[in-house]
Amino acid sequence: MIRLYTDDLNVGYGDHLIVKDLTVEIPDKKITTIIGSNGCGKSTLLKAITRIISPQSGAVVLDGKHISKENTKKLAKKMAILPQNPESASGLTVGELVSYGRFPYQKGFGRLTKKDFEVIDWALEVTGTIDFKFRSVDALSGGQRQRVWIAMALAQETEMILLDEPTTYLDMAHQLEVLELLQKLNEEQERTIVMVLHDLNQAARFADYIIALKDGEIIKAGACEEVINHHVLKKVFQIDAEIGWDPRTNKPMCITYNLIKGEEKNEQTISDRIPAGIRAYS
Repeated sequence: MIRLYTDDLNVGYGDHLIVKDLTVEIPDKKITTIIGSNGCGKSTLLKAITRIISPQSGAVVLDGKHISKENTKKLAKKMAILPQNPESASGLTVGELVSYGRFPYQKGFGRLTKKDFEVIDWALEVTGTIDFKFRSVDALSGGQRQRVWIAMALAQETEMILLDEPTTYLDMAHQLEVLELLQKLNEEQERTIVMVLHDLNQAARFADYIIALKDGEIIKAGACEEVINHHVLKKVFQIDAEIGWDPRTNKPMCITYNLIKGEEKNEQTISDRIPAGIRAYS
């Protein structure tokens, strides 16, 4: 079942088009990661999907409706977004910031209910930030702040969570904690997760579906083994990658790579010209 998709989406800033005629389906109740080099349109696509920016043409459709026409609170009950650079939370405590995730459920004067406080504490617990509840956000480290922002997105209790580079500022252990948390939410609560990641091996390890972008266009979208391979990575990143298999997940992983330079960068090998549907994995 596909609840969320884009149809011939064009997004840009002024005369500069970032995302071009992009049509993509987001698998429901799965984890999707978006990969690509800097400036390829990953964040722009995420912002368009969540209505942070409006497309120049085309549409984003959720549950059969264009999100541009959806009521804001109704949309906020269906999808939460954690942007790459969240707005400043200066002067707020951690608990106050996370409470903003309850906005779609508030009525009247916006007072928090018993259910709201329970959800806030749950979000703080699962992100390991409950001990910071009464501390100022300004006093936290970059990694701690990132986990608090994720807690706010979780407190929104949406069916879909979209995250732009959620592991930014985190060390290796905390990166793994965040990604395992998102995986747990997907597996146990069937939440649809869409996230932009730079680490190819993290993308392969945690994703059910990967979208590889270059210059605002999809080079390949599909299962991990269809995207994390020599041919796709060459086109997307201009690298010559050696691909192996992760012994713990049995998923592909990038073992090492070299930059492709000079004329070789623009060469198209015979194997590159073979249709993707019949190309052998390498």
